[in-house]
Amino acid sequence: MSCRRQEIRKGKTSRMKYFVLIPDGMADRPVPQLGGKTPMEAAEKPNMDALAARALCGTVLNVPVHMVPESDTANLSILSYDPAVYSHGRSPLEAMSMGIDLQPDDTAIRLNVVTLSDDLPYEEKTMIDHSADEITTAEANELIRALNDALPLPGRHAYTGVSYRHCLVWKNADPKYAFDRPHDILGQKIGPHLPRAEDGGAPFLEYMKAGFEILDRHPVNEERRRRGLRPANSPWLWSPGTKPALPSFSKKWGLRGTVISAVDLIKGIGVCAGMEVVNVEGATGNFATNYVGKAEAAIDAFRRGSDFVYVHVEAPDECGHRGEGDVKVKAIEKIDSLILAPVLAYLHGCGDEYKILVLPDHPTPVELRTHSHEPVPFLLFDSRRDTRGTAPFSEANGIRAAYYIDDGSTLLGHMIERQNTGVAQ
Repeated sequence: MSCRRQEIRKGKTSRMKYFVLIPDGMADRPVPQLGGKTPMEAAEKPNMDALAARALCGTVLNVPVHMVPESDTANLSILSYDPAVYSHGRSPLEAMSMGIDLQPDDTAIRLNVVTLSDDLPYEEKTMIDHSADEITTAEANELIRALNDALPLPGRHAYTGVSYRHCLVWKNADPKYAFDRPHDILGQKIGPHLPRAEDGGAPFLEYMKAGFEILDRHPVNEERRRRGLRPANSPWLWSPGTKPALPSFSKKWGLRGTVISAVDLIKGIGVCAGMEVVNVEGATGNFATNYVGKAEAAIDAFRRGSDFVYVHVEAPDECGHRGEGDVKVKAIEKIDSLILAPVLAYLHGCGDEYKILVLPDHPTPVELRTHSHEPVPFLLFDSRRDTRGTAPFSEANGIRAAYYIDDGSTLLGHMIERQNTGVAQ
């Protein structure tokens, strides 16, 4: 029985359904190994391309030019929260997702477990891998426990997140300290990028150096070396902040919203915005994730009454950071076939009108192995309209569409129909 028939049977009024799909970091630049194509251009993604051919297409700048192009700022923007107002560092958002009860004097700091080279002294080491070969959460948990046991300090505690992404809560630490991001310095000596004593960074540097001594020869890392994997031999601190507060998404838009993601950052935004957050078993935040499970969770959310479902997939971003253009192509193809295709089939068959918005949050070019600041392509499909769009869905075609939105926090207003929400804006 279609969902419309079910609603009529229950005497309910049908509402527009909204589906937002974020392939994190999908936008890129031409890659020589892909014949001069971007991963979006090289990927076989028939569902995205078919939607783009009948959708409003263009480009959008999700991160203001004066801000760092990170996933917290970009996804806040896509969800209609101006990052210039609401962004206070990514780690506090991650802490909220992890259920950490931040106090007003607590600073949450992202703690990556990274791979550094064997050079001595510490300052001469090179950043080999910001994700330590995408270490498993179970292995990382042992390392985080070792840090807490060996470096006890009242008011300071590290919490295990997912894979290499963790959270250090440090009472009365500087919430605005300007750490360098580990994925920005891949292949570089870490000395110039370490916290500095002259600007108050001495306690942070001490923690990182002591952490290396604890982790480098930890049994978990010795076993990883034996298996030919990179060790997670040092903590790296960055992106601090204090407890965030976001206006309710439901009150803002009059919609029941659901967030589906593997990473604590995106889940934390959902928690702070009062949205339902769904945890998908086997969702990892890297290429080997549960794509099918995310699609099933999205369909289930709609069936349970959500009007707005936001699915975030980290895989393309991780491939960009690792410089793996061919794997990034495969990640895009999996998102298209294993997530978009079944959700689109459900929406097409459920009997309700629907809109679909697909866009990356920011570019993660393979050549840079970090984020860049260019606008990203988007497609906005409306099941009621046969719009003349542009296909295939790509960076170049987004530019050719000549529809540019310079403030990403306004994009959702182009999607959601205020007359449908009953909420004055």
